[in-house]
Amino acid sequence: WYHDNLTRHAAEALLLSNGQDGSYLLRKSNEREDLYSLSVRGKDSVKHFHVEHTGTSFKFGFNEFSSLKELVTHFANQPLIGSETGTLIVLKHPYPREVEEPSIYESVRVHTAMQTGRTESDLVPNAPSLGTKEGYLIKQGKIVKNWKTRWFTLHRNELKYFKDQTATEPIRALDLTECSAVQFDYSQERVNCFCLVFPLRTYYLCAKTGIEADEWIKILRWKLSQIRKQVDQRNAALSS
Repeated sequence: WYHDNLTRHAAEALLLSNGQDGSYLLRKSNEREDLYSLSVRGKDSVKHFHVEHTGTSFKFGFNEFSSLKELVTHFANQPLIGSETGTLIVLKHPYPREVEEPSIYESVRVHTAMQTGRTESDLVPNAPSLGTKEGYLIKQGKIVKNWKTRWFTLHRNELKYFKDQTATEPIRALDLTECSAVQFDYSQERVNCFCLVFPLRTYYLCAKTGIEADEWIKILRWKLSQIRKQVDQRNAALSS
């Protein structure tokens, strides 16, 4: 249940979309190297608590524990805090890393919905389907190597890009079953770039921030891993 580089917003999206009351996970804190954040889902919200690693123990508020297991055991029986609804939060369900987590990449949209005061029951049914993403990226041209901002949408195994968000017809639809790799790219003069490798062309894209580029790379790589898994399963079925 340790999720290395999960952001605060992504943790909230993950626990609200796929968790239950008492679901929790541990992640790195952005504030200090020795700080971790324990994210715990209550009735209708996610709370975040600092856990300090001293090298020999874990400090949580006024408490100190020799191991994370001891910390979890303690707070499985004693509430951490009461949520806004008065529900006591205890650690019940560790959220494992092995769970497929494409929904975390919708964290910004989910967080926005949370900030507007919508409840969990409003939120989950209307959340985008797992493994989808959309947003503006800057794309390098094929012939003339200039850069243009395009609106990208990822759904199922198809990455489409449009002239802008209002356009109804895509300029191009890329079939990810033909993509062999997605990776950060440092060959361009721009920052926050990554590339998608296809047999006949490599597409160079740039995001506004490194975090945004990382989110695109993670979800695209997840897509490729699912595609490969499906191919392996199909081949195994045929050979048997």
